[in-house]
Amino acid sequence: MKAHDLKGKNFLKLLDFTPEEIQGLIDFAVDLKAMKKAGEAHRFCEGKNVALLFEKDSTRTRCAFEVAAADLGMHPVYLGPSGSQMGKKESIEDTARVLGRMFDGIEYRGFGQAIVEDLAANAGVPVWNGLTNEFHPTQILADFMTMQEVAGPLKGQKLVYMGDARFNMGNSLMVGAAKMGMHFIACAPKQYWPADDLVATCREIAAQTGATIEFSDDPMTAVAGANVIYTDVWVSMGEPDEVWQERIEQLTPFRVTSEVMAAAGEQCRFMHCLPSFHDVQTTIGKEIYDRYGIDCMEVADDVFESPASIVFDEAENRMHTIKAVMAATL
Repeated sequence: MKAHDLKGKNFLKLLDFTPEEIQGLIDFAVDLKAMKKAGEAHRFCEGKNVALLFEKDSTRTRCAFEVAAADLGMHPVYLGPSGSQMGKKESIEDTARVLGRMFDGIEYRGFGQAIVEDLAANAGVPVWNGLTNEFHPTQILADFMTMQEVAGPLKGQKLVYMGDARFNMGNSLMVGAAKMGMHFIACAPKQYWPADDLVATCREIAAQTGATIEFSDDPMTAVAGANVIYTDVWVSMGEPDEVWQERIEQLTPFRVTSEVMAAAGEQCRFMHCLPSFHDVQTTIGKEIYDRYGIDCMEVADDVFESPASIVFDEAENRMHTIKAVMAATL
């Protein structure tokens, strides 16, 4: 795939892309990262303007889009949770038609997948999904780029997702793994497994790519031989505080600990889309410690800070892969 093959296309979920297109975006990001490191200008989108529409705050997604846009020669305009009238005084359709007249591309980070799909249907310019409740495709590109850097071609690599696999990260990693011919295991209590319809779709894809889609509630068995153990926060943005106790009780057996990493083997790396509750150095982390007496949640601090942890390589690669998506679609 050449980058220009995706010109004008939206980037809403990985289900919309072929394995060759996904790999092409990763390879393009690798080239862009090399250019960035070498100090070579790559202002491929000189003079364009992009809107960054955020209904949920972010560190990595916002910074990645803003720096990537600037590197490409574009001017990004950030519209935060109170920065637009979308959904309040103006419909999603009307917002899309206004922004599409002023900008060359639109990023959306927020709530239901239907919102970003509606924006894309009405904007007339490429729309990029920076996170919805259901999918987080730019994160998966960065994750897979990082896995490729560490262990080579993606096909056949074993990825174990531990924790709550029902939402955007569990969904998107499963889809991506199916597309790229990987061995995916969601390791969680059964009530935290992805929805049956999406599982069925991914297994249909896997039948064509050679991927394996599995589920387990036994961490020590699931992680054996894994290339990557991946986890995420147990309570997502927008969920009520009351669910903390339930999640802690049900998901603590699925915390990524040094014992879990040892069961996986020396080849295994730890990944997390961040932010992570691995200590008590955050407001929420301290509140959880005061309330429940635990000093970490989804991952132990000694794993997060270990040589096996590649979370900051992964975080940096958000910028390079987002840059690839914008440049390829514009």
